[in-house]
Amino acid sequence: MAEQTEHPPSPSSARTLAEALWFPVALFLGFLFAFAPALHAPQPHHAKVVVAHPAVERRIDSQLQRHHPGGFDVTAVTDGRAARQAVLNRDAAAGFVADRRHPVLYVAKANGMSLELALRDVFTEVAARSHKQLKVVDVAPTASKDLMGSTLVYFGIAWSVPGYILATTLLRAVTFSRRRKLLTIVGVAALFSVVGNLIGAGLGYIPVAPSAMAISFLLTMAVATSSSGLAPFARQFFPAVGMGLFIVLSIPTSGGVAPAPMLPTFFQHVHAVMPLANAVDALRGVMYFDGAGVLKPVLVLCAWIAGGAALLGLDTWLRSRRATGRYADDEDEVEEPPVDDPASEMPTPTALPVHRHHFGEPIPTLVGTVHDSEQQPVRGAAVTVMDTKGRQLLRTTTNEHGEYAATGLPEGYLRIVVSSVGRNPLVHQKLLQSGAVVRADFALRSRAVEVSQQTH
Repeated sequence: MAEQTEHPPSPSSARTLAEALWFPVALFLGFLFAFAPALHAPQPHHAKVVVAHPAVERRIDSQLQRHHPGGFDVTAVTDGRAARQAVLNRDAAAGFVADRRHPVLYVAKANGMSLELALRDVFTEVAARSHKQLKVVDVAPTASKDLMGSTLVYFGIAWSVPGYILATTLLRAVTFSRRRKLLTIVGVAALFSVVGNLIGAGLGYIPVAPSAMAISFLLTMAVATSSSGLAPFARQFFPAVGMGLFIVLSIPTSGGVAPAPMLPTFFQHVHAVMPLANAVDALRGVMYFDGAGVLKPVLVLCAWIAGGAALLGLDTWLRSRRATGRYADDEDEVEEPPVDDPASEMPTPTALPVHRHHFGEPIPTLVGTVHDSEQQPVRGAAVTVMDTKGRQLLRTTTNEHGEYAATGLPEGYLRIVVSSVGRNPLVHQKLLQSGAVVRADFALRSRAVEVSQQTH
């Protein structure tokens, strides 16, 4: 059997160790520098507070800046009704009215109990300086079983993290077109949304709010679509990018342990753009504030979906251009072997029809033709693809033009064996890299011809 071989270079121990450790090290550092700095000491940072009457506002602002520098941004409103309405409109975290007998503080437990307690403590001190007792009024109480005002965050995690996992598992579905993958994401997002809201309302953890289903649907869609769009460009760094965005940065800034006004300023900026945080803000708006403050977070979720869809379209276009340019490329020299992508499990190798790859359909990663010694196509030739250890990955046959195509093959060195009745088999070894289309053509010689040549 004739054999053409290319011997893969042996990677150094240092490189192998670096490739194995970079992701856990990146995740370790991410948790250290995200969770601890954001949540180690929650306290108000530029929390918006309104105070009834301008004269009182100046006095309260002076006291707060002296005792809690940088903790509060204070503005004046006309009266107590306006102060209460500012909290209901989500324009302020608290509204203070300096009543002669009992100063009143309007708060919303729906924003999180930790924020409510911090505001209560600060303004109890303010009232005590005037020798008065503070009266606290909760204008947006939570569901009966949501004592901490943070249950929405846990439901949000249930809608977002599986969205990221869904995107990684769909990377294995190599026979799915982009359209089918997007339809799968839509279906799963709708299912998660309906089931999550029904369970939460049924158990008394969240109130019944039909529009909340739309927001939770958008959250899963935002995470899954953007993850799917990022994966082809991040490649082997996709786990770090995906988990960094949707777990390491999203969870501590989501408003659970510490609502946004109690996060350090940097993490407040992160909160403003993360899908999970915006979904929680929107859910609080529809469930407890009669829809106030919902538009901006919904637009942020839609922007994540649009960005993910744009990346998917860009990747499809780039793959189509690469495939068109490499189908006729017979060069198979590559400088170095690829780095394995740990973003997902090994995809399933699959044979594809030749010349039927439309925009958005699976792109082949291995193509070739089989001819005889007279350059005539060999129909029905058996094509077997194996890894370097001899394990069979795929078996297919050539079409009437002697062509074959396959996708879903692992990156690295592959052995392609071609055989046909009455002809001597051949084997080529090729190096497959991500985004490349490898071509392996074969010219099978008839056994009868070889025997004839040897006898003469």
